[in-house]
Amino acid sequence: MPLTIKKARRINELPPYLFAEIDRRKRQALSQGVDLIDLGIGDPDIPTPSVVVEKLLEGASKPANHRYPNSSGMLEFREAVANWYKSRFNVKLDPGTEVVSLIGSKEGIGNMAVAFVDPGDVVLVASPCYPVYHIGTSFSGGKNFFLPLKRENHFLPDLDAIPPDIAKQAKLLWINYPNNPTAAVADKTFFERVVEFAKRYNVIVCNDAAYTEMGYDGYRPMSFLEVEGGREVGIEFHSLSKTFNMTGWRIGMAVGNPELVGGLAQAKSNLDSGIFQAIQEAGSEALRLGDQIVEPSRNIYQERRDILVDGLRAVGLQCDKPRATFYVWVSCPRGLSSADFTAKLLDEAGVVTTPGNGFGEAGEGYVRFTVCVDKERLREVAERIRRVKL
Repeated sequence: MPLTIKKARRINELPPYLFAEIDRRKRQALSQGVDLIDLGIGDPDIPTPSVVVEKLLEGASKPANHRYPNSSGMLEFREAVANWYKSRFNVKLDPGTEVVSLIGSKEGIGNMAVAFVDPGDVVLVASPCYPVYHIGTSFSGGKNFFLPLKRENHFLPDLDAIPPDIAKQAKLLWINYPNNPTAAVADKTFFERVVEFAKRYNVIVCNDAAYTEMGYDGYRPMSFLEVEGGREVGIEFHSLSKTFNMTGWRIGMAVGNPELVGGLAQAKSNLDSGIFQAIQEAGSEALRLGDQIVEPSRNIYQERRDILVDGLRAVGLQCDKPRATFYVWVSCPRGLSSADFTAKLLDEAGVVTTPGNGFGEAGEGYVRFTVCVDKERLREVAERIRRVKL
């Protein structure tokens, strides 16, 4: 007699994972012979720098690297993170207590809830957002309270609009600047307001800073930890994925308040066995080289951004030219929802995008494009959309 298998309620209550649904629709279109231009997922198409790959090959040949690593990360890697933060942001970190390695920042973001969220705890989530912020909360039995990001407020959360009774119950606050999906950026004044809010209500600040190195026209996004008081109240998540075109390598880091870093490390030590040490050695080399290998990618993305934004505007679509990230947040034409516009682009233009409401209710009315294809294909996007009746 076959087993009666019942998934946990937390799984059954999940919405379909955003990118999985997009992937299903892509496969369907491809099976019908559609030539797709895929601007749906933020996955760099530029190869990992060869010097980093060579370091991986060198590390993989060492027998010592084929044993279990430390789940918090090799000291060499944590020192490389600390050195990079000092040179890039002028933030001094203790590699022993204020840095932990992550199997990609996604893993660390999810495990933050494991470490700090009890059933019933309230978590403040700026939305639209990367779904893992609120899914981690839900998995741990917490309650998400969403802070809508609106164009009129430059896609920054209005902290003053949070009801005091909610703020008093809050355990964590998730922010993400430069922002995915809106491509908005935050300045020092905003981060100072976040610190003041966190101290007033005793809230842990979690800043996802994965896109700080994708700044354009000379703009250099800042770290939340640069602000006075930031390291007292916060932890910052970063990744080598976007910075060094290493999405498949699964290596990132969390830095900041030692109690927060230590709590996350404690959760991780019970759930994973760390990152292959050869990857950590390669990651250390990437961090050591820094802008030497980031700048070429940054220039490529900036050129692509200009081509895509100029093309979209030429066909009558409304969008800002982002100062950072490789996303373009586009307003839907009048009368079309996010889902409608996404479907129309896929079905009539063969252009894959991501509906804004997939990142949260506040994303309704927008569609996210990426610049993760070559510039010739990006030029073709506008021509294809021009033929669509909007």
